[in-house]
Amino acid sequence: MTLRHFKIFVTVCDAMNMTSAAKSLYMSQSAVSQAIAELEKYYDIRLFERLSRKLYLTQAGEKLLGYARHMIRMNTDIEKEMKSLHETGLIRLGASVTIGATLLPELVTAFRQANPSTDVEVFEDNTERIQNRLLTDKTDIGLVEGEISSPDILSTPFMDDELVLICGNQHWFSGLSVINQHELEKEKFIIREHGSGTRKTFEDVMKAQQLSWQVTWTCNNADTIKAAVIAGLGVSVISRRAVEKEAESGELIIKPVEGVRFFRTFKIAYHKNKYFTAQMKNFIDLCISS
Repeated sequence: MTLRHFKIFVTVCDAMNMTSAAKSLYMSQSAVSQAIAELEKYYDIRLFERLSRKLYLTQAGEKLLGYARHMIRMNTDIEKEMKSLHETGLIRLGASVTIGATLLPELVTAFRQANPSTDVEVFEDNTERIQNRLLTDKTDIGLVEGEISSPDILSTPFMDDELVLICGNQHWFSGLSVINQHELEKEKFIIREHGSGTRKTFEDVMKAQQLSWQVTWTCNNADTIKAAVIAGLGVSVISRRAVEKEAESGELIIKPVEGVRFFRTFKIAYHKNKYFTAQMKNFIDLCISS
């Protein structure tokens, strides 16, 4: 039996007249009578007594009426709730560390101003872990700086980024206008952990230039890297966006490397089978237009 059958049944019960019920439902009387007959046939029980051209509910009819009203009310509640979730709802964002520290606060603020009824939940980690969360539906949309390896995750570029060589203001690099790329092989590097997009970009470019490197410290966040470099414990390659304040204050020095540039692209990532709500589409559009 369908919800349509139960709606017709309730309308007939309220009117206790097939003709009146048909008029209120904008149906023919024969269609209403057929729906009632189908209910009685399906349950193999009489729902109405028809006496002197009047309808009277049987005991079974009274019982079914209670269930039918409940089902119709539940269906109405479901429609209201689903529509409300579609219009408001929750977006679960995943951001790799650089994006989370430099871009996401501004993006989320702008999104909330335009969509005040939508909640935003953020999880920050490296690209590899964000990809795993997308695969297990723990995250709806990922903003990542590293490469996606799973064929089930699709990605769309939305912003370019450059990594830069940084050193402390007491490091001997600070007195040079340009760093010879082979000088990098002599230095101790403070870099991100495996699975990080920043580390992957650094390693790929160094390998492409056939340069070796020494790792003295592995960190899972940009703040620790910057603090270690400021303390003179090594040099690093990190997003320019992440060191703007320290470079402006003179705590960190950005140095160009002869013949070497570290470029990458920030990407919006999502599962290929993901259903996007209107709010998720709005957030993606915001990222692309930023």
